Parts: sequence; structure tokens; C-alpha cells
Amino acid sequence: MAPQPVVTGLSPKEGPPGTRITIRGEFLGTRPSDLIGLSICGCDCLLSAEWKSPNKIIAHTGPAKGKGDIIVTTISGGIGTSTIQFRAYHETIGPMKESAVWVEESSIQSLAWGRRNMAPVGYTQEDPLGLSIEGNDKKFPEDIRDIFPEGNGDLSQENFSPGWFLLENHHATSFEDLKAGLAYIKRKVESQKEGQLSFLKSNAGSVLDQLDTLMTIRSKIKEDNKLFGSDTLKDLENTIQSSISSSSEIFRDVLERREKADSTRAALTTLNRHKFLFCLPNSVDRCAEAGEYDIIVNDYSRARNLFGKVDIPIFCKVLEEVDIRILNIRRKLHQQLVQLPQSVEQQKKIIKTLINLEIQQADTKAADGFQAVDPAWDAIEARAKYLEATFKKACSQYSLKDANSEKSKYGGEIGELPNRVVFCEEICEIAASQLPDIWRLGQAYFAGELRGASDPKPGDFKKIILTGIEKMCVYLRSAIFYAFDHRSIRSMFPITWPTGGSTQALSQFLVYLPQCLRFIRIAYASLIQLDLPSEALDIIQKLIDEVRIFCLSSFFKRAIDKIKKLNESETWVFSVEDFPGVTVLPSVLEKIIVETLEEGQNVCMNPEIRENNLMDAHPDAQREVSQRLQDMLIAFCNVIELLAYQINEEDAHTPIVSQLIGFPNANQDGFSCRYSGLSWEQRMLCCLANCLYCDKSFFSYIGSVFVKFGYPTPKAAVDSGRTHANLLFSNLLETYVEHKGDPLVGTIEPSMYIGHFQWNTVEFNGKLRPYAQECCDNLVGVYSEIFTISPLLLHAILEPIVQTVAEELARLVSCVQDFNKGGVIQANVDIRLLRDALKLFSNDTAKSYFAEALEVIGTVSADDNRKIEDTLKVIKEQMSLQILCFSIDGL
Repeated sequence: MAPQPVVTGLSPKEGPPGTRITIRGEFLGTRPSDLIGLSICGCDCLLSAEWKSPNKIIAHTGPAKGKGDIIVTTISGGIGTSTIQFRAYHETIGPMKESAVWVEESSIQSLAWGRRNMAPVGYTQEDPLGLSIEGNDKKFPEDIRDIFPEGNGDLSQENFSPGWFLLENHHATSFEDLKAGLAYIKRKVESQKEGQLSFLKSNAGSVLDQLDTLMTIRSKIKEDNKLFGSDTLKDLENTIQSSISSSSEIFRDVLERREKADSTRAALTTLNRHKFLFCLPNSVDRCAEAGEYDIIVNDYSRARNLFGKVDIPIFCKVLEEVDIRILNIRRKLHQQLVQLPQSVEQQKKIIKTLINLEIQQADTKAADGFQAVDPAWDAIEARAKYLEATFKKACSQYSLKDANSEKSKYGGEIGELPNRVVFCEEICEIAASQLPDIWRLGQAYFAGELRGASDPKPGDFKKIILTGIEKMCVYLRSAIFYAFDHRSIRSMFPITWPTGGSTQALSQFLVYLPQCLRFIRIAYASLIQLDLPSEALDIIQKLIDEVRIFCLSSFFKRAIDKIKKLNESETWVFSVEDFPGVTVLPSVLEKIIVETLEEGQNVCMNPEIRENNLMDAHPDAQREVSQRLQDMLIAFCNVIELLAYQINEEDAHTPIVSQLIGFPNANQDGFSCRYSGLSWEQRMLCCLANCLYCDKSFFSYIGSVFVKFGYPTPKAAVDSGRTHANLLFSNLLETYVEHKGDPLVGTIEPSMYIGHFQWNTVEFNGKLRPYAQECCDNLVGVYSEIFTISPLLLHAILEPIVQTVAEELARLVSCVQDFNKGGVIQANVDIRLLRDALKLFSNDTAKSYFAEALEVIGTVSADDNRKIEDTLKVIKEQMSLQILCFSIDGL
């Protein structure tokens, strides 16, 4: 297991949510798929993580706040550690700061103790201590937020902290200057308190005049009470009320008509002045029918800003009616949002409209009638469901067609693509067109362009993308690998595609495997452009590698089928000059293998975009190639074996090779049978030559051809093929030796005792016995047949035959009970001649049998031995042509 990841560097070390940071460290993963977790200040940031190298990762921070560790998790090393921390903070937005939301520009309380600042947008305040800030440009060395986590250095904030303010603005000010600043603040406060007393001092005359006036009014009221009593005001009030009642009785009708006219005039004025509000319900309906939702959003926002806080009943009633219309539009738009197919731009437009309308209607009574939704996320889920439904529909459609074509007599019209091939193309087109739409919609959602009130769901979105890609791969596997059992796939997804199929349908489909692979690669290339996470792309890459291996395997299987039929194309024409007897069969095999390797290299071996070398990255591919080559070589050996034993019924009879017992070899019709100009024995010799050629050089050459085309060295397959060829050579050799040797050896004894011959009554006449002459002639015939086809087989065939002849002679001699002198000389001449003539093709065993035979015959005198040597010399001169044959080994 690899060491745990360690984070040692970070740039930058602080920032608001969404900050792009570069993470450096050690053992951060061996490849993109090895990275399975990234936490920054407790927030999961894996979706935005971009793996660069084992020492570098780039990511975007989440909605965290405060300091926290950066934890990296990998498959190889597990959960890591961090030696540094990242500080996340939320920026305060003011009127001078760019923002996507409205900032209320309320007036700020200044330090004038209750007086309002006349310039509310001027947030720059003078130093309350009255000190110069020159020389304080250097920043405080430590992070003040860590010292005062709940404080603030802004004078206008409620959580204002004097210590923060002093460290931020006066950390370099001397203590004496700070005391002077404190004295300055005290003077300002005292001047505020003395302001009222100084005002009275400067206006003392006016104050005295007011007091005199009040005293005069009081004296006048007392005099009036004495003259008219204390109820004067009450009588006056009664009189006024009586006059009002009388005037009302007189002018009641006039006043009613006036009030009605005033109210009508006021209503008309209100209608005319607020025509926009009263026409808004009809305007909303009209724009909704025309699809002009931008106008609806603008008009509704304007109405809420103008009349949202008004308590006038008529305005409230109209706004309630408008809220109901807006609520119905929101429901209609939400239904329209999840109805597919439609373009991503259309969905974005609807999402933005829904978000704006929801925000405007958030504080109204009508908002309770429609629960808060996340339209962007609903659109993403709708597209994911539509993708799955489209996959199922295509699978159902083409599987039904395929089932119907299987039931019919004919699989389809000539030249028509199989249904499975068309289905693969359809699935790849669906994925290449719909998955990018889901990804682009999700990117806009997480970037904040389409975000509503709900929090984003990066984990769920990642699951949607991975599930969509996995389902595409499962459907493609069910169609491409349909000849195998897919119970595991069916347990994951409800796939109704039938498995199996006829052999003809399978063969027809395998021809189009490269085309299916091309469809998958085109879809893969379109998804690579989306900058998907490596985990998602690895799913498709795994499928591509599986199809590449399967396609390569199908090429080799097709080649094996061709090799199995090579016996039909054997012409028995010799084609290898350096290896006599080898036919054109190996060259035909080489041609088939080269064509297969070229096709496999062009379709499967050459990697395309973001693909690995098939043989280096997948041991299964190496094993598959090695196994298929082994099957090819074994199939070729089986073809040779089939050709070797391809004989007629007449060929099965054992031939009689003796010329002395009246059945010459030329009369055997079975062995005069010709096949393409060659007898069965000659064809057997060609097969032996082919086996020997394969074992010695051809199969090793085939291994070098594989290496030439970029395949790994198939040493195991070549060794297995050579072993099989060697075993076949041994079996064929045993058959041929048995076929040639048994009849030859079987004629020695009858030929030796023909005419009631006895070794104890023979008179030596200085000639070779007929049985020895016939044995030598028969061996010359075998030699001639082998030398004509393949001289390289002479030793392999003649050595066991000579050994058998020597063994038979030793047996026959040992069975003789008595030799006379002539018999001893005759036996020595016969056996020594055969021994000397066959010396080149006698192995140690044969030599021991000849020696054993001579030992059984017994020793001879010096005169007899000289006589034997002279006789052998004469006979050898007479049989010089036969003996000369056995002096050429053919190597």
C-alpha cells in the first residue's frame, strides 16, 4: 500500500467561497481515478478537483467559513494529513462593491452622537482620535480575525471592537500619542454637553420675552373668567356644533353629490395614475400566452417595489390577483421545464424566470400555494430520467426487431446492418447528444448562473453523470457481448435484450464489431471535450478496452476457422527451398496470420484519444492473444494430421514388399493411388516435413511476426505449438515407420528359408543370399522415396527401420541350432554386408544387434576371415550403386 497523502503547500491560503487554489504535497495519488476524496475546511470539493500529478491538485473551495485542514483521500494511500490550513471568510458587500444582489444604502450613523451624516454613501471617516496615520502603512503582522473572532474594526458595525481598530490603524502609534487622542475625544464629548447651556446664554433676551408673553396670556384668561364665567368655551362649542348640524341638514344632498363626485374623480385619478397596476393582471396573462416571460418578471418586480408595502385595500386586492396569476404561471413553467425533449437554452430561460418569480413572490400569501423548488435541479433530474427512458425505448425497439428476425427464416435483407449494430449506433448517439446537455446544465447550476434558494448537490449530480454513463455501457455490453451470459448485468438493470442467437447471426454480427467500436469511440471523443471527471471517463475507457479485446479475439477466431479449412486448399506443391518437402501450407498460414494481425493493429491495437496501449495496460489481452495464437498453431497441426491420414480404403491394406514370394510391390493398387500426383506415402512424408519445419523454424518465425506488428512476444504459445508439432511428428513418424518397416522385416524370415534352406547344409558359393539382397533393395526403395520428397527425414525414418532389421537378423540367427562351415561364412558375409552398407543410418542399438548376430554365428579362422573379406569386396563392387545410396545422409 502506498504512503498516506500529505498536504504541505497551498496557494492562496485564504479566500471566499469559490476560490481557485493550488494544493501541493506528496503521494496525492498515482492517477486521476486514484483520487476519491478532497475536503477543504470540512467541505467536500471532489467534484471541482483536477488531479495534475502526485504532487499537485487544483480545486475550488466550498461554502466554508473559518480555518480548516485540507484532507486528500486516495485509493492507494487512504486518508491523508495536512501540515497547513486554509482560512475561508465571507466578504461584506457594500454600495461600492460589485455584487449580484441589491445592497440597501441606508444612512450610516456617524460619530456625531445622534446627528445623521449628510453623505450616507461616504463611508470613509476621519480618525476619531484626531491623530495622523502617516507611518502606519505597515500591516499588522498577525491575522486580526484570529485575535478577535467575534469583533469588527468598522466603526459602523454593531460588533465594533476598539482593540481591532487600534491594531489595524494605530499599531505603530506611541503610547503618548494615544493618550493625546484620548484627550481629544474627551474634549469633543464635553463640547457636545456644553452645547445646550451656551445656546441659552446666547439667546437670553428671546427667552425672557417668551416668559413675559406667557405671563400676559395668563392674566388675560383670569380677567375673562371673572367677566364671563368659566364656561365660555363650552357655550361657544355648543353654538358651533349647532351651526354645523343645521348646515348639514340644509346642504346634505349637495354634500352627498359632492362627495360622490369627489370620490369618482379621485377613483378616476387613481386609475389613471396607477394604470400600470390595474392593467397588470391582463398584461400578465397576455405575455404568458405569448411566452414573453422576461416582461412578466420586470412588470411584476416593478409592481412589488411600488405597491408591495402599501396598505390601500384596492392596491392589495389587485396585487393578490396578480400573485395568483404569477403562481399559476410558475406551475405551468415548472411543468414545461420537465417536459422533454427541449434545448438546454430553453430550460435555462425557464429556470431563470422561475427563480426570479420565486424570489419576488417569496414574502406573499400566494407563495404558500406552491412549495419552494429548485428548478435547475429539477431540470437536471428530468434530463437524467429522459436519458434512461430513451435508452430503454431504444433497447425495447431493437430487441423486438432482433427477436422477430430470429424467428423468421431470413435474418434480414442482404447488405442490411444487423439490429444490434444499429442499436449500438443509436445508444452512442443518444449518449453523445444528451449527456453533454446534462453536464452543461449542471455546470451552469454549480457556477451560480441557475442557482435558486436551495443548496447545490454536487454528490447527487456526480451520481447522475456516472449512472448515465454506466447505463450506456451496460446496454452496449448487452448488445455486443450477447453470446455470453449476462445475469450479472440483468440483475443491475432491467434489460430485455435476448441473449444467444444462431451461429449465422453471431457470425454476421462479428463482422460489424469494428464499426461498433468506432461508434463508441466517437461518443467517447465527444464526452472528453466536456472535461468530465476522470472517474466518469474511465468507465467508457474500460468498455472500449473490453470491446477492443473482444474484437481482437473475434479476428483470431475468424482466422482459426479459416485455418481449420486449409486442408481443402493443399496443393502439395513444394515452396521452401531450404526445407525440401515443405508444401505451400505454412505460407498460407502465414498469410492468414499477417492479415489478421494487420486488421487487429488497425482496429484494436492503435490507441486513439485517451486510450492506453492495449497489451501493456491489460494482461487479459496478452493472455487472449497468446491463447488464440496457440489455438491457431494447434489447428494448423490438426490440419496436417488430417491430411496425413487422408487415405482411401485400399491404402489401409498392408503392402507386401517381397519379390521372392511372388507378390511384387508394384501390384499393390492401394499404394499406386495418387492424390494430386503424390502417393499416400509421399503425402505422409510432406506432412512430416511440414511438422519438422514448424518445430524447427516456422513457428518461431510466426512469433517474430507478432512482435513485428507490435504484439508481445508469444513465447508460451510458440512453445506450445512446437510441442504439439513435435508430438504430431512423432506420431506420424511412428505410423510411417510402422507402415514401411513391418512389411519389410516380415519378409526377411520367409525369404531366408525359401526353398527349404538350412544353415547346416549350405555350401558357400561366394555370393550374397537373396534375402539380404532383397532387404538391401527394399531399404534402397524406402531411401529413394524419402530422398525424393525430403532428404532431411532420412535419418529420422531409416534409423528405426534399420534398428528393426538388425533386431530381426539377430533374432533369426540366434534361432539357428547349427551352422556348418559354409553356413558360418555365408551368414558372416550377409550380415557384415548389411552392417557396412547401413552403417550411416545405424544407431547404437542397431550396431549392438549386428554385433550380437555376428557373435552368435561364432568366430572364424584367419583363412576363412580372409575369404570373407575378399567376398565382401567383390559383392560391394557389384552393389556399389545400392551402397552408394546409403552413403548420402541428405543433411
